[in-house]
Amino acid sequence: QVRLVESGGGLVQAGGSLRLSCAVSGRTFTTHATAWFRQAPGKEREFVAAIRRSGGNTYYSDSVKDRFTISREGESTVYLQMNAMKPEDTAVYYCAASGRLYPHENYYRASRTYDYWGQGTQVTVSS
Repeated sequence: QVRLVESGGGLVQAGGSLRLSCAVSGRTFTTHATAWFRQAPGKEREFVAAIRRSGGNTYYSDSVKDRFTISREGESTVYLQMNAMKPEDTAVYYCAASGRLYPHENYYRASRTYDYWGQGTQVTVSS
């Protein structure tokens, strides 16, 4: 059974920082990309960031690209460093993994690309 477990969520003041971790275990496939999505109450799930297997290709949404950094440590851990946080960053953050290659980076920005999902971790930014 493939498991993705997020950790590192919590409460932070606007302008502060948090680092989320995604631990992947029980893999029976090659993880070609890992991503973070978020979902605020009453809103659709939103792409945040993704990283390819090599770690050399990273993708960000416009809303976070100058503030967040996604990184990979080996095959089992992906981080999301969140700096200069804003109240609008408040959401449940989900880690997701794809076992397939896709021909364009836009695929990695779409939730349907991902086969495996974690349970989510709450991030709350106060003003």
